[in-house]
Amino acid sequence: MLENCKSAQERWGGVSTLIDHWLQERKEMLVCFCTLGEIHNFDSGNTVHRENLKGFCEILVDYTSAGHFEIYDQLMKEGQELKDNKGLETADTLLQSIDISTELILDFNDKYLETDDLKTLSTDLSQLGESLEARLTAEDKMIQVLHTNHRVQL
Repeated sequence: MLENCKSAQERWGGVSTLIDHWLQERKEMLVCFCTLGEIHNFDSGNTVHRENLKGFCEILVDYTSAGHFEIYDQLMKEGQELKDNKGLETADTLLQSIDISTELILDFNDKYLETDDLKTLSTDLSQLGESLEARLTAEDKMIQVLHTNHRVQL
């Protein structure tokens, strides 16, 4: 996933400051995710584990929120301004996929903000990782359809 993130930043970086910042936040989120993924036996008494998890949850929610309340809106607005009905239809389908992962992300965040029980964290991280991979693919496709394809028109 981290390699795909670098690739996305290479493809779309510099096109828009807003997207650049968001892709950088994505990279930071994935680094935190990978750091957690390297821990095999989570101990709720271990303050490093708790702090890593807290930091990951914070950046995960920030990244998710920025996508929903800034990036996706901006991309849709761009498609509407350029009357790209086909791109907007594709984006609507992609947003449905992204919304599914958003629910999982928020559930993950809520669960680990409210509990010190880290017994299921490895399993939950695995499920979250699969969901994030699908989400990042959908986000990249949305950027491609509603932004990159319009660069010459902007």
